[in-house]
Amino acid sequence: MAACPLSQSTVSHHLKILREAGVLQSEKMGKEVYFWIDKPRLSAALDSVSQYLNENA
Repeated sequence: MAACPLSQSTVSHHLKILREAGVLQSEKMGKEVYFWIDKPRLSAALDSVSQYLNENA
């Protein structure tokens, strides 16, 4: 059983979108690409959403 029901191309596409949005950072090492969450940027985005909801709820 696969760890993820999505195809590799679908996962790669989603990772690319998240990287372009600034949510993920990546580094290529040989043939592998490693991804990690850009915590400061994601935290700032979530703070902005929270502030918006508090002001407009």
